[in-house]
Amino acid sequence: MKKRVAAIASAALLASCGGGNPLSNPDSIANPGQTSGQKLSFIYFQKCINPIYLLQLQVNQNGVVTTNTCASGGCHDTNTGTGGALRLVQAAADVDLSDPANTPDAVRATDMYRNFYSSQGATVIGAPAESRLLAKPLLTVLHGGGQIFFDLNDVNAKRIAYWISRPMPQGQDEFSIAGNSMLDPATGACLDQ
Repeated sequence: MKKRVAAIASAALLASCGGGNPLSNPDSIANPGQTSGQKLSFIYFQKCINPIYLLQLQVNQNGVVTTNTCASGGCHDTNTGTGGALRLVQAAADVDLSDPANTPDAVRATDMYRNFYSSQGATVIGAPAESRLLAKPLLTVLHGGGQIFFDLNDVNAKRIAYWISRPMPQGQDEFSIAGNSMLDPATGACLDQ
């Protein structure tokens, strides 16, 4: 008990001398936040990114090559997946954004939006190389699911990088029609460069 009182008294003495932080730690630590407030495109996500999660992709785990989907039960499935913060609803239905009943609030209540939100949370908007959504399957950072993309030339890696690097214009939400510019105007195909 005497040692505890002495420790408290010492800390109080240091604080009274202007050295309020005896270990020289900063008074507060603030992680840098996203300052732009920009969002990624829901339009492009739904058409071009979510389908990647459902593809049977080749997985290299310590030299053993198998196939699996990102949204599978053992990986990122929201109910039975073991794959960290990225959570996916395999059966997420596409949302018809041309239907007036699908207001932003209605869309935000859908499983497709849950997949979008989880995916956007694994990105650093505007910085694909710093985003875990791309770095993990490239195995530039540890990914318990193994290596999915062997380089940035993989069409799926290119699409993810393209999506992350093109946020919606400042002041516009994730449903901005600016997302249509990420699709080929003639065919509606997903652009990746």
